[in-house]
Amino acid sequence: MTINLLNIARTGVLASQAQLGVTSNNIANANTEGYHRQVAQQGTTDPQMLGGNYYGTGTYVSDVKRIYNDYAARELRIGQTAKGEAQATYDKVSELDQLYSKVGKIVPESLNGLFASMDSVANTPSDIGIRGTALNSAEQLAKSMNQMQTHLDGQIKQTNSQITAITNRISDISKEIGTINLELMKSGEKDSQLLDRQDQLIQELSEYAQVNVIPLSTGAKSIMLGGSVMLVSGEVSMKMGTTVGDPFPNEPRLTTTVGSQSLNVDPSSIGGKLASLYNFVENTLVPASQELGQLALGIADTFNQAQRDGFDLTGQVGGRIFTDINDASMSAGRVGEFSTNTGNAKLRANIESVSALTGSNYELKYTAPATYELTDEKTGQVQALTLNVGAGRLEGGDGFHIYIDSGAFANGDRFEIRPNAGAAAGLKTVMTDSKGLAAASANITADAANSGNTQVKMLSVSNRSAANFPVTGQELTFEINTAASTFEAFDATGASLGVTPYVAPTITAFGFSFEVKSTAAATDRFTFDLSFAPGDNTNAVAMGKLAETKLMNGGSSTLNDVFEQTKLSIGGKTKSAAVALGSADAVYQQAYDRVQSESGVNLDEEAANLLKFQQAYQASARIMTTAQQIFDTLFNSVR
Repeated sequence: MTINLLNIARTGVLASQAQLGVTSNNIANANTEGYHRQVAQQGTTDPQMLGGNYYGTGTYVSDVKRIYNDYAARELRIGQTAKGEAQATYDKVSELDQLYSKVGKIVPESLNGLFASMDSVANTPSDIGIRGTALNSAEQLAKSMNQMQTHLDGQIKQTNSQITAITNRISDISKEIGTINLELMKSGEKDSQLLDRQDQLIQELSEYAQVNVIPLSTGAKSIMLGGSVMLVSGEVSMKMGTTVGDPFPNEPRLTTTVGSQSLNVDPSSIGGKLASLYNFVENTLVPASQELGQLALGIADTFNQAQRDGFDLTGQVGGRIFTDINDASMSAGRVGEFSTNTGNAKLRANIESVSALTGSNYELKYTAPATYELTDEKTGQVQALTLNVGAGRLEGGDGFHIYIDSGAFANGDRFEIRPNAGAAAGLKTVMTDSKGLAAASANITADAANSGNTQVKMLSVSNRSAANFPVTGQELTFEINTAASTFEAFDATGASLGVTPYVAPTITAFGFSFEVKSTAAATDRFTFDLSFAPGDNTNAVAMGKLAETKLMNGGSSTLNDVFEQTKLSIGGKTKSAAVALGSADAVYQQAYDRVQSESGVNLDEEAANLLKFQQAYQASARIMTTAQQIFDTLFNSVR
């Protein structure tokens, strides 16, 4: 037996050819997304013994190995999830920030325009043209509020569309990974192309949600989202989607489905873009919409109340400029009923004090037999509400009462209460005649010794010629006993005009009517001077001063402050999101570079390998030539 040079050369040529093929494939796929570098591993063939020594017989390619570092890939997925979440947050809040900075500026401009118009009315209260301009300013303010709410609603719809698109893509990825898993089970995890595609899909999935990968002995990989939702189990894939929101339909819930079984998923546990979009809606868009509604309620209530404090050009008590704050168009969507409720109670929320509103949303929970708990979703504070059976309402909310229109509660029933919902969209001007602007003022003075439990408010003037109608020098003083529902009137000299019963809450006498509000039984006195002159500007001046009056948030904010605080909050979130995105991108880039250093194609390295394997191929071919020449020499020598 002799050393087989031709066989050694043949194995060398074949091995070099394989190396050249793998290297060439690496070079060709240098820019292919998701491609992992491959290496052909060589081994030596079994040696043969000649003359007591072992001589090699050649080489062979033992395996074509895909370069993959599981730890580096996991770090890249984590980095991708954080970056996807940070990117989505920044994109959404920066878009909202631009909306408030560019489009939203019309709101404070329109509000300031109305206050300026009221100042003009105060300067010339009888000028119909100036009054018309003021009414136009009110209409422009209402339209600007409507427009801003429309933009916010558009943001919610756009975000919901993004959520739907992502869930559809996740379902597609789930299905494809399941198919790849089935193929890998058949091939025994040898197909590098399938493995690359599998990892590419998993990497894309990690942008949308936090991904946990569970390798299986069959070569397949099971996928969990957020550590709690099994998306792929071997070849079995689940679908992800959305369903109608509960309790508000325009805020869809996240679901996973396998076969006919569907489960609701907590978006906050998922991570990635999906969690970011849900968080944006819940913690930024909805609060911004509620705060805009709070401003709308403040505008309507402030100017409508101011109107009731004065007289218009006809000498009547001023009517509403804007829609009533508890009108159906202003209160749509204040109460949402959860689908899990077993009771049939139908509720509505009425605003009682705009200044006490906080802009928060609340959850109302009923626990049998008679516990009503209201939880502030912004602060987490829980307050117990009191059921006023006679009035059919729950009292104790921050500026609102919850009315039980029909039905009854069952143990565990829950409701979402949004006191400001619908207000910005429903704000309209209801006054059509500028003569109705109440520039003149009614003068009602509470006695210094009053208990503070009783308040009065003008409702109407029916006859200024009525006997004892109160004017300057002929004022009337009403002593109101809210416990007995009686009043005694006194003229300017202090003479009694008699004790008269009344049906709460309205007193009508001497040519005018007013409303009595009482928080506790008391006997209090109020003096009325209802003098009127077309040139009186007292109430118009007071309305102009409302621009600087802290009417909102318990007396800590002006009307303009409500909008500016929302704008500043969104601006702050945008800056925080930019910082978070920078940090997440740096972490992701570091993980990406690590993966590329191990699994990516380095063209310089591959070019060097190409030259090395080319030379090896040529050298092995030269061995063949040498063996042929030796054979020819031996053959010729024996001719």
